[in-house]
Amino acid sequence: MSDLVGKLTVWSGDLAGVLWGNGVTLVILLGMGLYLTIRLGLVQFRGFRHSIALISGAYHCPEHEGQITHFQALSTALSATVGTGNIAGVATAISLGGPGALFWMWMTAFFGMATKFTECTLALKFRQIDEHGEISGGPMYTLLNGLQMKRMAMLFASFALIASFGIGNMVQANSVVDGLGYLFPEVRDNAWLVGGVLAFLVGMVILGGVRRIALVASTIVPFMALLYVGAAILVLINHAGQITSALATIFNHALNPWAVGGAAVGEAIRWGVARGLFSNEAGLGSSPMAHAAAKTNEPVREGLVAMLEPFIDTLVICTMTGLVIVVTGAYTVQQDDLVGAALTAHAFQSSIGVAGASVVGIGLSLFAFSTIIAWSYYGDRSARFLFGDRAVQPYRLLFTFLVMIGAAVPLKLVWNLADVTNILMALPNLLSLALLAGLAQKLKNEYFARSFTVEQKQVDS
Repeated sequence: MSDLVGKLTVWSGDLAGVLWGNGVTLVILLGMGLYLTIRLGLVQFRGFRHSIALISGAYHCPEHEGQITHFQALSTALSATVGTGNIAGVATAISLGGPGALFWMWMTAFFGMATKFTECTLALKFRQIDEHGEISGGPMYTLLNGLQMKRMAMLFASFALIASFGIGNMVQANSVVDGLGYLFPEVRDNAWLVGGVLAFLVGMVILGGVRRIALVASTIVPFMALLYVGAAILVLINHAGQITSALATIFNHALNPWAVGGAAVGEAIRWGVARGLFSNEAGLGSSPMAHAAAKTNEPVREGLVAMLEPFIDTLVICTMTGLVIVVTGAYTVQQDDLVGAALTAHAFQSSIGVAGASVVGIGLSLFAFSTIIAWSYYGDRSARFLFGDRAVQPYRLLFTFLVMIGAAVPLKLVWNLADVTNILMALPNLLSLALLAGLAQKLKNEYFARSFTVEQKQVDS
């Protein structure tokens, strides 16, 4: 049995490496963002101020259909994307691709904003609302209701369901143990106990459905983001004199093959794009399932709210992690045990002491917990789409049980399978974006024409 697991681990690792490390895959994901950016007329710039107004509650319409507010939808989706990728993923990208990888993470975020806008606008357009007011939406409903592609819709839901047990559950539970292990080493020896407590907390949240998930997420996400970014700012203040040279290093390694070599720039692009997309999930089709539950009858409004995800996840939080690693010089330390989250913890600790490592440990644990509860919703929407309402509660119970398992067992095979299913989710989703980009453009133009006409009349009066 162990031999079979070993072979599956190697095989799945090779497949995941091919899928995520393949230039064609990354070009398709990034290229879709570039195409949508051009087609939607740089919606990232034109709609940014309006998106801020939406999450502040300025356009709240209680008569509209939906289960959660714009802010809660954004928090729920962010709780799934803001996770280990922001701490461990950035460190891995810089370790393997050099400081220039951070620049290419920025590029994935900028173009990813257009991708998020499109996929979440379409999710609102084609969502389904049952007789009890419960909402289901996401790429599977876009494919089914917008393109009548039932098989592709089922394919997406199947991959999303599998991914929820892996990247959305077991690996995150393991990350909670890792995060607490930074602060209390004895935690690693009592992983089953930690897993049991974590499973109880997760169950208390997810068995209450999307409203309880959104309530918890909208509390945790702002707190953990402010805590982590605040600690990063302290590090940057301590190294204020190195910030300019750090930015120069990042741009040089990203864009100047004459200075660092063409191979180095190539690695920066490869790892920056791969980890950027892994962190903000633009194009993978996960977050539209959360945004579909928003209380609005205007699809474009939720698309604009969703657009803030890559901005917050990558342009703010990942940038903080990357700058801390570069300004402290931590990326130049060559130690086998300083990889991933350990490298980030080392960078923080080298500047602000044990408190820095504590922030990383607490942040990693909270990020992972929030990812678990958000992905549980993605999984139960996928289970509902495939098997009907009767599958939702059994799914939630199984999901809760696997949290305990994930906290206590080695997860290399699960990580590999999660990586594979995650990227396979993107294929049906990208197909729907390519075929319905014209509709998204039409919806955007009509909404902007109405909204900006109203705003201009208010200014004139």
